[in-house]
Amino acid sequence: MAEGEFAAVINCMDGRTQIPAIEIMKKQFNVDYVDTITEPGPIKILSSNDNQSQIDSIKNRLEISITKHGSKAVGVVAHFDCAGNPVEKKKQLLQLDRSVELIKSWGYDIKVVKLWIDENWSAYVIS
Repeated sequence: MAEGEFAAVINCMDGRTQIPAIEIMKKQFNVDYVDTITEPGPIKILSSNDNQSQIDSIKNRLEISITKHGSKAVGVVAHFDCAGNPVEKKKQLLQLDRSVELIKSWGYDIKVVKLWIDENWSAYVIS
């Protein structure tokens, strides 16, 4: 097991979202490190059944974070101006809900939170 406290984040590959997502996860869960799992538009991938191999890849990387680093939480990110998922915020929030439900169905004993990153690149936990 790695030293230090870990969380994970499933985030877009967009570099503008990396630091805000990491910072909010560190603050929210009082962790030292945040493992990042990135894809272009990950909530689009997770909320549909179009590409099971991509979903399996995300799941496998999250499992490594949980089993090898002891991650105690995962944040799932949706964000403003997503090139990989260019849909309005309302649709992204629905995709985010579906993505979180899928991740919870995997049965890991971790907290799963929804994150929104706005046009100012500020991150927020959505309840």
